[in-house]
Amino acid sequence: MRGRQIIVWLATADLLASFAVLIRSSSWLAAQALSINGTYYVGSMFCAISSGWIQYFYGVTYLWTLFYAIDVLRVMQGIPGNMIAYHIIVWSSPLLYTVVGLTILYYPDFSCHAMGANVFGRILPNYLLTYLPTVFIMIANPILYLKSSRQAEKVISSSGRFTSNERKQLRILRYKFLSINLVFFICWLPNLINAIAVWSLWTHLPRDPILVSAYFMALFNPLQALLNAFVYRKWGDHPSSVKIRFPWTKPQELNREEDIHLLGRNDEDHSGDMNSFSTTVDENNGRKSSNVSINGYGSF
Repeated sequence: MRGRQIIVWLATADLLASFAVLIRSSSWLAAQALSINGTYYVGSMFCAISSGWIQYFYGVTYLWTLFYAIDVLRVMQGIPGNMIAYHIIVWSSPLLYTVVGLTILYYPDFSCHAMGANVFGRILPNYLLTYLPTVFIMIANPILYLKSSRQAEKVISSSGRFTSNERKQLRILRYKFLSINLVFFICWLPNLINAIAVWSLWTHLPRDPILVSAYFMALFNPLQALLNAFVYRKWGDHPSSVKIRFPWTKPQELNREEDIHLLGRNDEDHSGDMNSFSTTVDENNGRKSSNVSINGYGSF
């Protein structure tokens, strides 16, 4: 169930960030430059607020992307997750570095154009606070998903059954992890290229390459919401599931919500699929043990 909740909150943050981009773009297109009409202060304030809105909610999407990968690994390892802790970190951290970065950039008069000799001291912190989390997730998520894939293979192998069906489901799982990482790289790599180009060629900025990278940013950043809808969906079309026994799972602890979370299925899918989840008897101690479908990670 946690996986579905994380996806919902990720989609919500994506929607709010894309909506902010739409509002900002349409406003500037409708009124080309607010300063021309003698409302420079209002235009600068709008620029600051809309920038903060976009930066904050995209920062939230970064962290939900990270915590999805963390939660996948925790489930594979049998470690319980904590949605309350996830929410506290995800919603508060971007707020902190967004406020700090924009305060340095716009304080005290909402003007980011008259910085004098202190241009690096005002712009650079905001760049670092914006893009360092992106770089961190680009490094951390592939590592987390690699560990999750290895853990899934370990759990499947420990069940004593590793047929072509299990290999197929494991391959689907790895393709999904790869796709999630690729989407994040596609959507945010243009921003990193633009930032590196701006700071490495500050004194002689090439107009056309910078403009091209800006167009790519405008295209791929909001596209993250659409691409996420494809990569976080249910993967695989096999009618049956690969049953594996999670050694850490106790029958009294495995409730319906956790089962749905592991399977990544909605109530309609789950209620009609008795092959997705089964309970067997441990011959050694006579206790019941749970077998959970790894195919669920195809729709995590």
